[in-house]
Amino acid sequence: MVQKLPNREEVKVEETWNLADLFASEEDFTNILEEIEKEVQLFSEKYKGTINSPSLAAEALTDYSAIYEKLVPAGTYASLSLSTDQTNTTAQMRANKFSSLSAKISSELSFVTSELLELSDEVMVEAAKLAPNFQLYLDKLLKKKKYQLHPEVEKTLAAYSASFNAPYKLYNTTKMQDISFDNFDVDGKSHPLSYVSFENDWEAESDPALRRAAFDAFSSKLKEYQHTTAITYDMHIQMEKTTADIRGYDSVIDYLLFNQEVDRTLYNRQIDLIMNELAPHMRKYAKLLQKVHGLEKMTFADLKISLDPNYEPTISIEESKKYIDDALAIMGEEYLEMVERSYKERWIDFAQNTGKSTGAFCSSPYGNHPYILISWSSRMNEVFVLAHELGHAGHFYHANKEQTIFNARPSLYFIEAPSTMNEMLVANHLLKSSDDPKFKRWVIASIVARTYYHNFVTHLLEAAYQRKVYERVDQGLNVNAQILNDYKRSVLEEFWGDAVEISEGAELTWMRQPHYYMGLYPYTYSAGLTISTQVAKRILNEGQVAVDEWTNVLKAGGTKSPVELAKMAGVDITTEEPLRDTIAYIGSLIDELISLTEEIEQ
Repeated sequence: MVQKLPNREEVKVEETWNLADLFASEEDFTNILEEIEKEVQLFSEKYKGTINSPSLAAEALTDYSAIYEKLVPAGTYASLSLSTDQTNTTAQMRANKFSSLSAKISSELSFVTSELLELSDEVMVEAAKLAPNFQLYLDKLLKKKKYQLHPEVEKTLAAYSASFNAPYKLYNTTKMQDISFDNFDVDGKSHPLSYVSFENDWEAESDPALRRAAFDAFSSKLKEYQHTTAITYDMHIQMEKTTADIRGYDSVIDYLLFNQEVDRTLYNRQIDLIMNELAPHMRKYAKLLQKVHGLEKMTFADLKISLDPNYEPTISIEESKKYIDDALAIMGEEYLEMVERSYKERWIDFAQNTGKSTGAFCSSPYGNHPYILISWSSRMNEVFVLAHELGHAGHFYHANKEQTIFNARPSLYFIEAPSTMNEMLVANHLLKSSDDPKFKRWVIASIVARTYYHNFVTHLLEAAYQRKVYERVDQGLNVNAQILNDYKRSVLEEFWGDAVEISEGAELTWMRQPHYYMGLYPYTYSAGLTISTQVAKRILNEGQVAVDEWTNVLKAGGTKSPVELAKMAGVDITTEEPLRDTIAYIGSLIDELISLTEEIEQ
């Protein structure tokens, strides 16, 4: 039974994260903002118009990075405190205050980039010798040189950065504050509905009448806000297009791929191969679900149900720790120490409450420990979700210790590899722990439905839809709710074919995903999982050698491109082979599910 969510102040403190590790009090937070503002002013007075030699460039970069090392935890504090309760007016104002300050600082410090790019290549090389920690930063800066605008234009654009983030804020405000779901009725009984309860509970509800009624009620409410949300999204993508144009990129897609350090070949391959070659396997999986559940027809509202709803292990927060420890033990003592601290020191926000952001994420502020948000509902599959976020945590736990603030974060293309790696390790550990066919089927179904469905289907279909949107924007056109609905429905129908009826309301799923406000993010989930699938196989077959190589990849942070990082881990993503092999592996898992189901039913 889905219960009404409590308010934030009503949840157990031990199930919340401890933001005091960032700032012990509101006064400390306010003081650091004032301190940063003063430092920025002094920095500008000292360096503006003077960065004209290798020594001054090296000195300025050292002081510049020190400012950002203070700015990052402040921004994290403002963001995280809002993410746990977006109805909290104090948190809203704090986030707005930081956003305004950040824009002001970006504008004030924009001269650093402009003056560095006015230096000759020879001077830049000498500066890098004097400050080798900034070699990578300067190399990346040089690559951007042809897209750099006049210093005053750069300053103006930076000043508007808070406004450029406004569509995402508006999206979240609409989603988490303005949209209020009514209860829905089935057979005269009323049931509560919210974003969190729908995504955590109702989508996986085994009773088809309840599940489909929840889907209809959820979709009906989304539909009321489709036009506002579409205008918000159009505002965002038009700003991206304008930025791409004035900087001189050929297209908005090229602009968004630039910082990922990959070209369209890798981007298009990920979408096209999965749309064409994974679809038959997933249609087979959908038909298996339909058969097992005895459904007259398989609809979009049925795709998240468990293969065996009568065999759904539950688990407490405390119990989850043993599974995580055992599964990730292969990663070594330092990694397990990080996991231990995450539970013990309250790095994780487990609580379910009104106003909390949906889904799960990990924030890893430089110079501090990571923070993980999840809404724990005691389903065993949430061990996979938690392991995923701990993968992000472990990645930056290593990278932040080994690299400078400008070198720690890798390309977005690679960012989901360490997280999905942990899901693979959990799955492999669980498969070894029991010979029971029902448990084995549950584990494999969890891999297919949670790890691969989520990353290779849900997010990839978002990417296919997103590509259609950006191709339209590159033609100089806008979007509205009807166009977005049509694009989303066409992608769903293409992928699922006649195996799944695309229910009315399925086209509105574009409204649910914040990733659309984060550039070309959705396709990177499947890209990361392609890499981690191959590395997980290596770890299983080669043991410590592969683990050590993977740990070195984590420590490398953003010092190498995605292609180079994958190569360090023994995977060549310049070819189709890793992706084709991963798709074939998913197909083999689905075939095994069919075989196990037949064995259990005999």
